[in-house]
Amino acid sequence: MASTRRDFLLWGAASSTALAFGSAWSQSAGNLGTAPLPAQGWRRFSLGSAEVIALNDGVVRRPLGEEFVRNAPLEQVKAVLASQQLPTEHIDVPYNAFLLVVGGKRCLIDTGFADNGPAQTGRLLDNLRGAGLSPADIDVVLLSHLHGDHVSGLRRKDGSLVYPNATVLVPTPEYDFWMDPKRLEAAPPAAKAGFVNARRVLDGYPADKLQRFTPGERLLGAVDSIAAYGHSPGHTLFSLRGSSANFTYLADAAHYPALFTRNPDWQVQFDMDPELARASRRAALARAAADQGIVGGYHFPFPAFGRIREVGSGYAFESA
Repeated sequence: MASTRRDFLLWGAASSTALAFGSAWSQSAGNLGTAPLPAQGWRRFSLGSAEVIALNDGVVRRPLGEEFVRNAPLEQVKAVLASQQLPTEHIDVPYNAFLLVVGGKRCLIDTGFADNGPAQTGRLLDNLRGAGLSPADIDVVLLSHLHGDHVSGLRRKDGSLVYPNATVLVPTPEYDFWMDPKRLEAAPPAAKAGFVNARRVLDGYPADKLQRFTPGERLLGAVDSIAAYGHSPGHTLFSLRGSSANFTYLADAAHYPALFTRNPDWQVQFDMDPELARASRRAALARAAADQGIVGGYHFPFPAFGRIREVGSGYAFESA
């Protein structure tokens, strides 16, 4: 397959993403301590006749370095954190999935790590049980994209399915990118891990349990899928409208909100096409601020749902 500038752009970020879920991320942050976990790792709220449950899979502390924000000096990044009374030497990164209960179906959005991740992760199933449910109760799994922290939790290390009764819905452009054998073959060695992990999870998945969709489609008769490409080739958001409000899952569109809602033009190191991701982030935050619905983010501080409001030239996330 002929290489293009876009391929190299994507591969470069894929290398960073692979590091994020390998030893570079999972090592403790030296003498910076361990990230605190939520005392209760699940929270639920009603959305008319529907229900949304936030489920924490864990929190990982990582040192804050120059690489985290690609296009801003580290001192400026630290100043933004300090202005919000947040630490400036490290970042505590949460991992949060969301369960929608709508139309008699239980629909899990993204999956965490299961037993495939670093220390302090893999807690989603315990929190699901805390909310009164088991993995066998999940009817549908929606995947926003196929980065390892979002998809690894579909299978355990031994290959067994974590959600044996669920139909898995994955965005077609995301599936086509990561499952393309020619891209895997052409990728630089450091970028191969993302492809290998996607195949570990999805290769051989029961055919009657795996479906693709085109972002923009309405799913399950109630959930709108929204293309938000850039963080990954098929990165997709999901929105559920209730009778008086709506909930939108922002996935990784604004990643760590203290930085990337306040400064929507900043680029986190894991955005695979930074300029496209910037445009998608701007659009998602503007939409959320305008309609004042409830939003949830995969890496937002738990309980990970709240509202977006305009602040100066950017936005702020206000936790519920």
